Amino acid sequence: MSTVGIIVEYNPFHNGHLYHLQQSIQVSGAENVIAVMSGHFLQRGEPALVNKWARAEMALELGVDLVIELPLVYAAQNAETFARGAVSLLDELGVVDYLCFGSESGDLSWMKELARLLAEEPPIFVEQLHRYLDEGLPYPQAYGKAASILMKEYGYEDLPVEQPNNILGLNYLLSLERRKSKIIPLTITRQKAGYHQEEFTDQQIASATAIRRILIQKNSLADIKSYVPSTTYHILRREMKTGRCPITWNNYYPYLLHQLLQYTPQELQHIHEMNEGLEHRLQSCAVTSGSFEEFMKKAKTKRYTWNRLQRLALYTLLNLTAEQYQSSGNEEGPQYIRVLGFTKKGQNLLKQIKQRSRLPIITNLTRERQQMLELDIRAGAIYALGYPDPLKHQEILREFEQPPVRL
Repeated sequence: MSTVGIIVEYNPFHNGHLYHLQQSIQVSGAENVIAVMSGHFLQRGEPALVNKWARAEMALELGVDLVIELPLVYAAQNAETFARGAVSLLDELGVVDYLCFGSESGDLSWMKELARLLAEEPPIFVEQLHRYLDEGLPYPQAYGKAASILMKEYGYEDLPVEQPNNILGLNYLLSLERRKSKIIPLTITRQKAGYHQEEFTDQQIASATAIRRILIQKNSLADIKSYVPSTTYHILRREMKTGRCPITWNNYYPYLLHQLLQYTPQELQHIHEMNEGLEHRLQSCAVTSGSFEEFMKKAKTKRYTWNRLQRLALYTLLNLTAEQYQSSGNEEGPQYIRVLGFTKKGQNLLKQIKQRSRLPIITNLTRERQQMLELDIRAGAIYALGYPDPLKHQEILREFEQPPVRL
């Protein structure tokens, strides 16, 4: 029985995600679906609207058979590192035949060619990348422009490299190329709503960004009901009743402010990716900002994008130092398979994975833990601080006590 892998955040699971899931099964012909999903904190450096177990449950209810957590050291990183961790994890499972992702392009041909060329980082690409970075362009834009120049050398013109899902897809293919993986890539054209689109322009399909915005602003599920599957709606309603949703950066801003004010600029320099004097900028913006959004708007510049600064704020909140990040073993790839949930079919997949994978399968935490896993546990405890009292004290222990979700 063949298996398709998907890489997701489901923040939250909406109708567009359901379309992607159904199309992934259809175009691959696979009987099983494995999702590698970010944990409590996401690729753009933001906390998930709702915790990872609720999001895993959403996935299982709608056709995913097995949900594996993407470790924090990959989940809250730039597109290249995010893709490298997720693809490596799928490859290490030993049972995945296909990887299916959404893209604005819907065309694998140019992505495959570009991934093949970029795998060796040709001099023309490296030179152009450094030139654009020196001009002050943010990394994603500089990367896209340098990649476009490289492809023009090979007769490809006006490629949509800078679009967000295309960038992620390209990095998935790049990771597959570098690993010489046997996983077959597939792509599905993103439908109707753009990745960052903040408004509702369709009756049933909307971006996760738009859904979160309305839910957070109105603190009501009524306006998003037609944009999410009924199972997602009921899970969100349950989580809202318990006080575990919606979670935003404002829940953590007092803790971030504490971190920024208790350390000297020299001490903050040890935080992962804290460079170019950003410690001074973040401190000065923090002392004059009454909310996280105000803080971010003051800190953001053309050179320092919202996503980069938001990830840096997350590393500061978690007190993730450069030394800790390096010692996590992220360069060697994922060190474990942490199961967030499974169905009966997923349970059979786990048996196959146990036979084929070199990585340990984790369903319950033990005292023997890798540094990479310790960072996931820390992130879980910090995420729980976003809940109201006395719920936060119960939820801090959930990282140790919560078994995988079973359907």
